[in-house]
Amino acid sequence: MFNVQIDGVWHQFPKGTRVIEACEQVGVFVPRYCYHKKLSSPGNCRMCLIEMGFPRLGPDRKPELGADGKPIINWMPRPQICCAQDVAEGIAVRTDSPLVRECQRGVMEFLLINHPLDCPICDQAGECQLQEFSVDYGNSQSRFLENKVKKPKAVQVGPRVTLDDERCILCSRCIRFCQEIAHDDVLGFVDRGSHTVLTAHPGKSLDSNYSLNTVDICPVGALTSSDFRFKMRVWFLKETKSICTSCATGCNTIIGTREDVIYRQTPRENDHVNSCWMCDYGRLNYKYLEAEDRLLKPQIRSDGKLIPADWPTAIGQAALQLKQFAGTEIAIVASGRMTNEELWLTAQLAKSLGVESIDIVPRRGAGDDILLSEDRNPNGNGARLILPSSSEPGAKLMEIADAVNSGQINALIMLKENALHLVLSVEQLANLRAWFRTDLLPNEATVRGVCDLPSCGFGQKRGA
Repeated sequence: MFNVQIDGVWHQFPKGTRVIEACEQVGVFVPRYCYHKKLSSPGNCRMCLIEMGFPRLGPDRKPELGADGKPIINWMPRPQICCAQDVAEGIAVRTDSPLVRECQRGVMEFLLINHPLDCPICDQAGECQLQEFSVDYGNSQSRFLENKVKKPKAVQVGPRVTLDDERCILCSRCIRFCQEIAHDDVLGFVDRGSHTVLTAHPGKSLDSNYSLNTVDICPVGALTSSDFRFKMRVWFLKETKSICTSCATGCNTIIGTREDVIYRQTPRENDHVNSCWMCDYGRLNYKYLEAEDRLLKPQIRSDGKLIPADWPTAIGQAALQLKQFAGTEIAIVASGRMTNEELWLTAQLAKSLGVESIDIVPRRGAGDDILLSEDRNPNGNGARLILPSSSEPGAKLMEIADAVNSGQINALIMLKENALHLVLSVEQLANLRAWFRTDLLPNEATVRGVCDLPSCGFGQKRGA
């Protein structure tokens, strides 16, 4: 542990702690743009300049002590950046001295020289660090009289990311993220001085499955999500903590909604699961919740077709139909996308009906070494632990399909799954005496069902 003085108070920090992190740990905030705690520190924005000093050494090469028994500090005449400096024994920093405040005002004035005054129409308004720091650390007036340098606007650097180059402050966070986290080195700076711009390498684009994380870490409105761009002001959004349900990783997320409509999904920090990131596949996998053909009302079969009904009528008819069959004639196919609470209710339903043929549909896909899991079921482990069948997901599906074909199974209950995933045709499903389903969207086999019940999506319910 190293002894470090911050604004006149001594603290202890472990070796390897960056000075900017040490300040934050004791409640002292140092403004920053290029620094990000999950990335390397290039020290190129200069916003985190502080005063730094070292213990005065006596003739015996040992620190001289003051009346308080602490080392006397010799302050360096020039300010230092604190994002790329590790703590060392006896060092001291000042974060709120006249020199530091003057440096912060100078850096802010420099960053705003060529920045466009388009805050009212900028997609980052409301969560822009340039706006916030210009108020907290900048000047109210500008001494700049020349014309601003114009740079490209609305450039598609990738299929999901749009770049406004004239807003870029050259912090290089996006470049370092692509290099160090996504391992897809496609972004870089070209040209020099005030004409430096961010761009993709010739013949390449920002098309990795983690491209939208560059939008999250951009401190200004330079990189924006093409999907969210100009859709909603962020201060109107209600933010709710959630979990991504697109694979088994379980990335922690924040869902932004207004009037019960989801507008975006962003990562929530959890060092044990997803750090600060999430993949584009999971981030954008919510549009089906607002699909035009979304099931909104229960439907029951009458005169050979499905008609709308109220919930008591639909549930009553489903119960009446199920009473006709023994437990050995019924099969339940649940979903690895269900919550633990829903799976527990499914187990209780199976127990009350005496059903032994129960399974979930397995989902597999290409994974990577970052966050995306090959298992696309977010709660496959919950299904293994809660449902009566403790075998691997999908182990009984072929048995259920064969039993349906042979007539051993006469009633089928599909919970948030497509019956066609059982490798059964619509005609084969029509041979069932009864089959029921709960889901969000219709499919080819829907019209053959006896009872069709709408269900809630991941962003519309609580559960573990």
